[in-house]
Parts: sequence; C-alpha cells; structure tokens
Amino acid sequence: MAHIASKSSYESLVDRLNLLPQGAPPSDTLFAILKLLFSEREAGLVAQLPIKPFTAAVAARRWQLDEIQALSTLEGLAGRAILLDIVAHDGTRTFVLPPPMAGFFEFSMMHLRGDIDQQILGELFYQYMNVEEDFIKSLFIDGETQLGRVFVQERTLPPVEWFDQKKLQILDYERASEIIHQASCRAIGICYCRQKMMQVDRACSAPLEICMTFNNTAASLVRSGFARPVDIVEGKDLLILAQEHGLVQFGENVRRSINFICNCCGCCCEALIAARRFSTMHPIHTTNYQPHILEESCNGCAKCVSACPVEAMTLVSANHPQQAKLKKAKHDANMCLGCGVCVRACRFGAIQLERRSKLVITPVDTAYRTVLMAIEREKLPYLIFDNQALASHRLMAAILGAILRLPPLKKALANQQLKSVYLEKLFEWGEKKSAQATLPPG
Repeated sequence: MAHIASKSSYESLVDRLNLLPQGAPPSDTLFAILKLLFSEREAGLVAQLPIKPFTAAVAARRWQLDEIQALSTLEGLAGRAILLDIVAHDGTRTFVLPPPMAGFFEFSMMHLRGDIDQQILGELFYQYMNVEEDFIKSLFIDGETQLGRVFVQERTLPPVEWFDQKKLQILDYERASEIIHQASCRAIGICYCRQKMMQVDRACSAPLEICMTFNNTAASLVRSGFARPVDIVEGKDLLILAQEHGLVQFGENVRRSINFICNCCGCCCEALIAARRFSTMHPIHTTNYQPHILEESCNGCAKCVSACPVEAMTLVSANHPQQAKLKKAKHDANMCLGCGVCVRACRFGAIQLERRSKLVITPVDTAYRTVLMAIEREKLPYLIFDNQALASHRLMAAILGAILRLPPLKKALANQQLKSVYLEKLFEWGEKKSAQATLPPG
C-alpha cells in the first residue's frame, strides 16, 4: 500500500484560512509568505483555531496545553499582529485570526520591523498579488458582496441648494469623517500597499503613514506597536491630506463599526488595480454618487483623466464645428467609483457629483456581510458549524439574525448549503412573524 503523507503544518494552515469567505488560494508563493510569518509550530497551532473570536481557555483545550502556555503563545502572535486581541469593557479578553486581507498580510507591513525580512516579504506579496491572479480574483470578484467600498470625498459634493435635498443627502456611514468621529479608537499605520511597492521599486510619492484602522482592530494594533493612536482632529487632518493627494478612501463594506479605511492610489493599491483589471465584474462597491460633466465648461484639459485612479475618465472629440481638435471629458459609469477625485482635479468647475439613480446597498454590519459572502462563495457551513461558534449563543444569534434578514433568494441558497430542517423552520417562523406584523389591527 502506498504511503499517504500527512499534511504539513503550513498546508493545514492554508486549509484553515480557506474556511473564511476571504481565503488564500494555495501556491508556492503563498507557502513562502507563510513560512516568513509563522514558524512551523505556530502554523500548526493557528490551523486549529476557531473561525470566530475565542478565549485562551478555548485555545488551550484545542492545543492540549495549559492555559498559561496557551496565553503566552497567543500573546506572542498578537504581538506580531498575526492575531488581534480584543479587550471587552468588562476586561474579558478574546482573540481572533483575521483573514489574510484585510488582515495579517497588511499588518505585517504596517510598520518597519526587524524580526522579518520585509524586502523579501514585499517581493513575495508582489508576486502573489500583482503577478499571480488567483488571490486577487478570489478576494475581489468571487461573489456579489465584496469586502470593501469607496467613500465619497465629502468636500467635492455640491452645496445643498444646488440640488434637490433628497438627491443630495449623504448618510453618516457614507462619510469617512463621521467614521473617524464615531470610532472608539483610531490608529494610523504605514500604507501596506506602498510599503510593499517600495520593496520592488514601484512605489509612488503619496503619503506613507496614512493607513487608518478603527475600534477593536485599532486598539489591538496600537497594543502590538503596529500602529499609533490618533485623536479625532489628527484623523480628520490626515483624511484631508489624503484627499489633497488625490487618494481614494476605500474602507470596510459595512455601515456599523467600520474597522479600516485605506487611502489608496491607483498605482499601488490592489483594490484599485483590481477595479481596473476586472471592472466589468465590479470588484469593489462604489459610492452612491457619480460625476456629471458640464460640457459647456469643459475645455479638455485632461486633469480629470490623469487624476482618475481607475481610468473611468477619457477624452473624446468635442465635435466643435470651428475647433476640430477640441476635446471634452467623457465618463464611463460602469468603471466609475464615485469617489470625487475628478471633481477636485477639475479647475474649471466642469464636473459635479450627483446621486446615482440606483442606490448601492451596504451591508448593515460585519456579521451580515460575512454571511452574504459565505453564501455566495459556498462557505456558509464552515461559518455555522465551526465548533467554537456553536459554543457561543451570542455569536450564533448574530449569524442567524443575519440569515433571517437575507432576501428570499439568498435564504434559499443558505438553506440549500446547510440542508437544515432547523433553518427551514426558522425561515417559516420569520415569514409568519412578518406576515402578522403587516396585518391590519382587529
């Protein structure tokens, strides 16, 4: 009988990473990255961790170690931003393994460090994300619901009196400035994308220390020394600095408790590169705005064309009867992010933002978005039946609550994947309650 070799620790870790909606397709490059970030022992231990937040006691049981040893290992991993440690208001401490992106891949380059060779790591990241396509495709074009969305540059919106109030309305979750204001913790780190590109001599001159994290993620990165805390004033000042450099605010695709906003350039940022390469597949969610070109004011200077990070602006003939060479800007709505960068670039007031006719839907919270992504990528069973998830009533309530809020087609897909009698009864109960709520009194 042929000998069947057992999986290596790194292969087990890759399997564990791919239980999440945002996985990491295996390749020689990925294994080289993981060997830089994890020892073989660490890879084997992390491969056993639950998908959702867990305590040191849970890790100790899985690893068959005493709790003090388990906690020491967890703290070592959190100190290198492999894990995030979350401290609740009552002092309870939990840990979570974030996905590679946005997660420990990015964190590994968010500050200058001497414990790993960032030159080699940057070259490997470039190979895995900019040369090979599998990871970027799985991250940005698998499924309809994506990890990230664009924030509109608020100062590029026209004055209220220019448009109908309803059309102009901008909601709090659409404002990067409001996310900074509401966050329980704010932190700034080095831009992972530009830091990576520096290692292969491809970085631009945009500000480097401008990657924003918030809430529990920010608090964990501050504790580990991978980011520095900032107050509301400095956070908003950095946001303005990014806008002045023509950067796009790209953040987590949820309405509540947003954990990150990157300030992205078109040359270094994987999300914007993906938006150009796979524009027809809509790899990132746009804002609810789009530019409107005032043709009578456009002189074809091409400032907006140069500024647009996804090449949604081009120049075409103005078809002027007396000036055959005159050009005008043209906007590709299918590629446009609705970021407002072109509005700032135009010196002649020839571009104004207007509300899109069809509203872009943003998931309410991380639980809802994760469920949507898991359904679309056929990974919902891993999310539901993770051993640790079953041990947490609060977590299961969040997941099942998110499932109950799904539209009918998504519910059907969820039920098909789970083949669950319990879920069928839950849907029936939800529909019954909804019907009762719509009945007239009496």
